[in-house]
Amino acid sequence: MSLQPVLIDGAWVAAKSSGSFQALNPATRQPLADSYPVSTWEDVDQALDAAAACADTLRRADGETIGRFLDAFADRIAARKDELVAMANAETGLPVAPRLADVELPRTINQLKLAAAAARSGDWRQATIDSQANIRSGFIGIGPVAVFGPNNFPFAFGSASGGDFAAAIAAGNPVIAKANSSHPGTTRLFAEEALAALEDAGLPTATVQLLYRMSHADGERLAQDPRLGAIGYTGARSAGLVLKTAADAVGKPIYLELSSINPVVLLPGALRERGEELVEEFSGSCLMGAGQFCTNPGLVLLLDDDASREWVSDVALRFDESPRGTLLSTSVQESLAQSVAQLEQAGAQRMTVPNSDEPNRCSYANTLLVVQGTQFLKAAESLQTEAFGNESLVVLCQDVAEIVAVIELLEGNLTGCIYSARDGGDDANYDVVEAVLRTRVGRLLNDKMPTGVAVSPAMNHGGPFPATGHPGFTAVGIPGSIHRFSMLACYDAVRPHRLPAWLTDSQAPASMWRYIDGAWRQG
Repeated sequence: MSLQPVLIDGAWVAAKSSGSFQALNPATRQPLADSYPVSTWEDVDQALDAAAACADTLRRADGETIGRFLDAFADRIAARKDELVAMANAETGLPVAPRLADVELPRTINQLKLAAAAARSGDWRQATIDSQANIRSGFIGIGPVAVFGPNNFPFAFGSASGGDFAAAIAAGNPVIAKANSSHPGTTRLFAEEALAALEDAGLPTATVQLLYRMSHADGERLAQDPRLGAIGYTGARSAGLVLKTAADAVGKPIYLELSSINPVVLLPGALRERGEELVEEFSGSCLMGAGQFCTNPGLVLLLDDDASREWVSDVALRFDESPRGTLLSTSVQESLAQSVAQLEQAGAQRMTVPNSDEPNRCSYANTLLVVQGTQFLKAAESLQTEAFGNESLVVLCQDVAEIVAVIELLEGNLTGCIYSARDGGDDANYDVVEAVLRTRVGRLLNDKMPTGVAVSPAMNHGGPFPATGHPGFTAVGIPGSIHRFSMLACYDAVRPHRLPAWLTDSQAPASMWRYIDGAWRQG
């Protein structure tokens, strides 16, 4: 068993550690061979120094150089596909195919290449020029960014490979990647390729650094450090709020994805038209990947009638008949069990076969719960407990007015979905429901389950708190996601040779869109 080094200032070095940990294979519950350090503040301090030292160089780097790094990194990832997929499979239990090899890794490569294209174009800067007043402004990198990756997407949201990483780099910032403890080896492989790509592109080698774990106290200290520009965090709500409290105390920008139950409203006409189809659609969405998606449909709202109750029974049967997936870790299994127990204590009734232990695998029984709308209104906070995994709660409401009343008590969510009759029979009810649901979710869907987030410039993977910390920003979709890690810089009467090239009259890229004297123009 070897203790893996950390990556600081372009070198793989022995950590100044206060302990170590091993990743666990959730499909076997057996620890994996390598050991990873718990860094002390000395490691964190050195990484911050190195990131701060190269921040201005990156901020001034041209988009072509940054784009060249991101493209080279993407190509190196593709070349190391087999090893990355094997490592992630061992650390997370996620299937090799299609999930890791055919879906998540290609998505990750695509994200990096889209970020490269955005860096080259510079359009994300939103350059604005008032030539009469000689005032010019646009977005620039905010400085070193700490990225905390989640457990459920080791590639596409990884701290040294995912969307936050790509956005921060595209804005011209160094990244301090804090690996998720569920997949440290996967993150290490990404960091190895990032370092090689940095050297090829001629960017500072401290542009990407990697730490595996630190104490909670040092995490809070990192969040408040003046050398740090911003934080990107995806993960558990409890830990995220601790970081948010620390960052907010010093005015540090922190962008969090915390929790979401993603309400789905099934209006009666839709159920009448295609109830059996919706059993399949909902069950597939809820149980895919053992439900370990931030957009998993965790709350379903229906009218309480015979058709709805039959539909719920059919879904419960489908849950019981479907194989249970492998959960990402023992902590995910324990948290899911605790959340289900809390929902039951609040009045929800189990419609599926209770959980039974699988001592050689991290898993939990597919679980469907049901509660009356009147009970939900009495215990709305407890009944919104996020059960991260293969579980969902059905709320049976007396009428559409009660569905609206339930929605009015919901916290902010990433997504919300309304299914309605294709013949227009539900249109009046749709209008009533949509009016309240729209402001409580970042992404509104019609006749489509929320699982899956397209990498599109129009995508909003965000939402009102506590889905995220800032409802005006998205974690997916370029150029929108880049703005989180930037600041608006204004130049008032600054001499032309002192301006960034993209704000000058003669040196801006010919293809770059700029807002000049009240009109968008290229060049």
